[in-house]
Amino acid sequence: MNRLADAQSPYLQQHADNPVEWWEWGSEAFEEAKRLDRPILLSVGYAACHWCHVMAHESFEDPATAAYMNAHFVNVKVDREERPDIDAVYMKATQAMTGQGGWPMTCVLTPDGEPFFAGTYFPPEPTAASPAFTQVLQALADAWANRRDEVLTVGRDVVAHLKAARDPEGDPLTEGDLAAAVKELARSFDHQAGGFGAAPKFPPSMVLEFLLRHHDRTGSADALAMVERTCEAMARGGLYDQLGGGFARYSVDRFWRVPHFEKMLYDNALLLRAYLHWWRATGSPLAERIARETGRFLLSELRTPEGGFASALDADSDGREGTFYVWTPDDLNRVLGPDDGPWAAALLSVTAQGTFEHGTSTLQLQRDPEDPARWERVRAALLAVREQRTRPARDDKIVASWNGWAITALIEAGVLLDEPAFTDAALTAAGLLARVHLVGGTLIRTSRDGLASTNAGVLEDHGAVAEAFLTVFGVTGDRAWWERAVRLVKRIVTDFADPAGGFVDAPGDGLVVAPRDVADNAYPSGTSAAATALLMAAVISGDARWRAAAEAAVASAADTARGAPRFAGQSLALAEALIAGPIEVAVVGPPGARGDLLRTVLMATSPGAVVVAGDEGLDVPLFASRASRDGRPTAYVCRGFVCQAPVTDPADFAQYSR
Repeated sequence: MNRLADAQSPYLQQHADNPVEWWEWGSEAFEEAKRLDRPILLSVGYAACHWCHVMAHESFEDPATAAYMNAHFVNVKVDREERPDIDAVYMKATQAMTGQGGWPMTCVLTPDGEPFFAGTYFPPEPTAASPAFTQVLQALADAWANRRDEVLTVGRDVVAHLKAARDPEGDPLTEGDLAAAVKELARSFDHQAGGFGAAPKFPPSMVLEFLLRHHDRTGSADALAMVERTCEAMARGGLYDQLGGGFARYSVDRFWRVPHFEKMLYDNALLLRAYLHWWRATGSPLAERIARETGRFLLSELRTPEGGFASALDADSDGREGTFYVWTPDDLNRVLGPDDGPWAAALLSVTAQGTFEHGTSTLQLQRDPEDPARWERVRAALLAVREQRTRPARDDKIVASWNGWAITALIEAGVLLDEPAFTDAALTAAGLLARVHLVGGTLIRTSRDGLASTNAGVLEDHGAVAEAFLTVFGVTGDRAWWERAVRLVKRIVTDFADPAGGFVDAPGDGLVVAPRDVADNAYPSGTSAAATALLMAAVISGDARWRAAAEAAVASAADTARGAPRFAGQSLALAEALIAGPIEVAVVGPPGARGDLLRTVLMATSPGAVVVAGDEGLDVPLFASRASRDGRPTAYVCRGFVCQAPVTDPADFAQYSR
């Protein structure tokens, strides 16, 4: 029988009516595999994954294919967003065996969990590039029945490879290393289209943060130029939703015209912060507009009734990718009429040939409209009609780390852009994490409808949520958030320490190896997320052990940073902060009076500056012996053990902020 009907995950529930007899990951499935002497077929995906839907329709909904799977395998379905630890282990195995990876991921395991076959999407009929899924199943069943020793040897060898493939401890990143990373990034930079490397192109959020920090510390014009070209190209292309705001997951082409249409919470949280920091550094009107619109997208499209932020919007509507977002010239003429229709088509790059499929086009805004009022009228009309289309499904589970990054971005944007709705939403989401995801001292990774799952938080969850709680503490001065963050930071150094040095992404209970990956990919690695929180906590507390742990975590990613800086953006950004100090600022004064000074302090672009605003006598070491001057809110600015004179006038702060 199919055992997914009671699963909390929307992705697993999508498969609850399959004729495949799916199990959730757990000891029961492995015991059943041992009892039946069958291999485990592990299928890993996520709710917004287009090709996961395709394979489900072609194979998992097919009665004949399902019958063969049920007769020869114990079939286990995993939501990679719920269990990134499982995904990480078997993705490493998939990459080791095939040289590539992706989702849906299909692995076949011994009953002890050792992988002996791996792949991604398999079609229902053979192609030049791939055998049919049924052919794969038949070959695997035959191998298990007739070549068992060979199969078991492969599984043992793969696990041995995974255990041996550990990142070596590196030396600390130096100023020279950071300058070299900028030069290496420049070599892969697409000067015409922005971004790095060839298509498909993913938003390089963490690399942008590193480049902004490097520009601030060194004045590098090259670093800033790469940020500006990339951010403008992404914001003006089809990757960005020109009507409703928000970024899609990646672009299938070099020029950011055609996205893979799913919208992920983590992308939009990280990009909100990247555009906010671009605006902070340069005053760019485009950066400000995109930051505001992205924040509003988070609140309008991803906020859930319980106050958190949903994981994703699907790519598909009515069974086809992108139909919610694309237009033809005839569509525009019908909605807007003979005057505004052609004007909008020219403005938005909607052509008769189309930039997407079937003569449809994504919307691009390659230049600011000469008539902003006309554009706003057109935009409102198109949005109203789009709302009548079938909306993409929403994966409404709450992921702790992704909500942590959203909270951090919205808190900062709320203060800097004077958007109190952003701050209020972030505080509500933080309250949800504190109330629902902290269970008896344990951080839970996912929840849905206000109910926590049984999935323990991994390293990235502890780092991102601790960072969010520290950011909330920094703006509110409410010591309860500090205490919550400290508990998580302590768990990082006790529960996730790797005996070989650095951190593991999860303890590895029930897995063939504890997962560990220091590379930053679509979002910060567990290591860099943990290092971010450790460094912030070290600055506020003065605890040298936490700073040492942060430094060691960054050093563990140093080889990646030196050799492949595109995959170490957050670690490089942290290295900039370590070299810059970072500066630490205590803003002392009552809440109603310190707002202007706090905003001025947060406008500082010094890499990784740590800011806490609170009442006189706030019980944290950063506030020790610090009082407001002459009854006015006062900023104390220090770097390491060297402090500047206290500042009460926001206009005087700039000289101390670098």
